[in-house]
Amino acid sequence: MHKHPLVRPTAHYENNTPQFKKDGALEKRDGRREKSFGTKHASACLPFMADLRNGTSYASWKVWSGSTTKETRFIPMPRKAAMRIYHKAVKWNGSGKLAGRHGGVIGSHVLLVLHTLIFEFLHHATGRLDPSYKAIQRKTRLCRQTVARSLARLKDLGIINWIRRCREDRDEDGRFVLRQETNAYAILPPTQWHFYTDLATPEPPHPSTWGETPPLPSLVEQAATDARDGDSLRTIVSRLDADPGDTLALALASLGRTLGI
Repeated sequence: MHKHPLVRPTAHYENNTPQFKKDGALEKRDGRREKSFGTKHASACLPFMADLRNGTSYASWKVWSGSTTKETRFIPMPRKAAMRIYHKAVKWNGSGKLAGRHGGVIGSHVLLVLHTLIFEFLHHATGRLDPSYKAIQRKTRLCRQTVARSLARLKDLGIINWIRRCREDRDEDGRFVLRQETNAYAILPPTQWHFYTDLATPEPPHPSTWGETPPLPSLVEQAATDARDGDSLRTIVSRLDADPGDTLALALASLGRTLGI
């Protein structure tokens, strides 16, 4: 068991001095020999466990749980649509500042990461968006922890989502291994954001107004429509005279007659 690559020999200490040999047998000062246990931690024998003391993973392949080897399908996003999404996020963040929240609903660093994803890495024609953490760090000049927290915040708000990916490969000895790839990200529309209300969306009509006849345009608006449609000036002046109660239309009709129309 001591020759297994995942097993590390345990050093026994005596007077703060490690005492062990390669074969796992210890030699004390009185000449007696004592057998060592041979492992530093029980998880070293179990590839699917991690060392709880130092966080070292003994997994067969160092890939994130839930990573997929399937091909990722990206959805194209025009640049104007991406810009509208970013500006809505900025406006939403500003509404949080008005409510007295420090940094806004989203946060300044989170907005910076979103701006970088949309305007630095997103391929609008194909929708491809799979930068590495190091690439995002170089563009934003933020540390890795801040980038990770910002991405997690964007996902919690429903602004982005991602898929963890890995690929099949062979090591130097020809054995099958899985290697981690960069995440595949997707920018989600505002309709999927959590706790977001689009103030630009008009409210639906009140139920009491359902079925009512919509109001007709005024004579001035009708005359402007006739002018765009190419009607003669005489026809437009006569239309302005149709309602004696519309003082503005009567004034414009009188002006037209004064000009000889």
